[in-house]
Amino acid sequence: MMAADMKQLINSMENTIKLQYRARAERRADEAEREQKEFKEKLMRINANKLELEGMARKGKGAEAATQRDQLIGLMMAGF
Repeated sequence: MMAADMKQLINSMENTIKLQYRARAERRADEAEREQKEFKEKLMRINANKLELEGMARKGKGAEAATQRDQLIGLMMAGF
């Protein structure tokens, strides 16, 4: 009877260890998935900011070109 009890105890301990490893692996997988999602969201925010900055730069260049054009027209009308 003693050997059967020991075998049952060992099996129980083995199952407990397997469950602990499985739970840890699931937590790591969940954490990796969350980190990947956060990384993708950061990339999307960076891309949106980049597009916004590019738009602002284009608008600024357009305003600069318009100013130069107006100055040139003014000079031409003044006879220079």
